[in-house]
Parts: sequence; C-alpha cells; structure tokens
Amino acid sequence: MLENYFENYAILGFYLIISITVPIGMITLSRLAQFVKVRPSNPSELKESMYECGMKPETERWQGFNIKYYFYALMFVIFDVETIFLFPWASKYGVWSKEFGIAFFLSMFIFLFVVTIGYVYAWKKGDLEWN
Repeated sequence: MLENYFENYAILGFYLIISITVPIGMITLSRLAQFVKVRPSNPSELKESMYECGMKPETERWQGFNIKYYFYALMFVIFDVETIFLFPWASKYGVWSKEFGIAFFLSMFIFLFVVTIGYVYAWKKGDLEWN
C-alpha cells in the first residue's frame, strides 16, 4: 500500500512540474520571438485605443467595475472551492471512516468551522450587504 501512496504523489509531482514548466516556457518563447522579430511590437495610438465591436467608444477611457463585484466573485470562488472539497469527502465518508476513524470526520468539521467563522465575520462586518 505504501508503494502506491508514493506512486500517486510521484504522478502529482510530475503534473505539478509540467503545469509550471509549460506556461513559463510559453511566456519565454513569446518574449524571445519578439527579439527575433517573429512577433513585431509596433505600438500606436490606434492599437492602444478601446475597441467596441466596430462602434465608436462611448467614453474616452476604460472604466473599472465597482469593487463590490470583485468581492462577490471572491466569495463565489471561496464557496465553490469549499463545495469541491466537501463533495469528494461526503462521497467517500462511509468507506474512509472505517479506515481513518474519527480523525476523518474532525478534519472536515474543522474545515467547515473555519469557513463558517469567515462567513459569519463577513456577514457581521456588513460586507454581504449590497448598498
């Protein structure tokens, strides 16, 4: 069983190395292509201006979003990740609870407790209210 355990982590380590190397390699090749003149860089006022599907822009500058939108997007990501952690745990609870005992249940309880404390803190602070 211990051999399979390390083999699984070897696969995870290999995937981690590939997932870090590929984006760095792509960025590096893009930068090198600029110096070799494969991808010329000729910035102009027209290229840096806004483009709205062929129509004239309504404003002269980019307008940012209200910061509340970013907060709600961040809250969505947090609770989405919580669901991603919770679903496999719940689906394997019956099988793994016999093997790992109460520690398996307590680890998820602590995770949910920390997330709930964060949610209550944001609620009490008034960050979940849309004004």
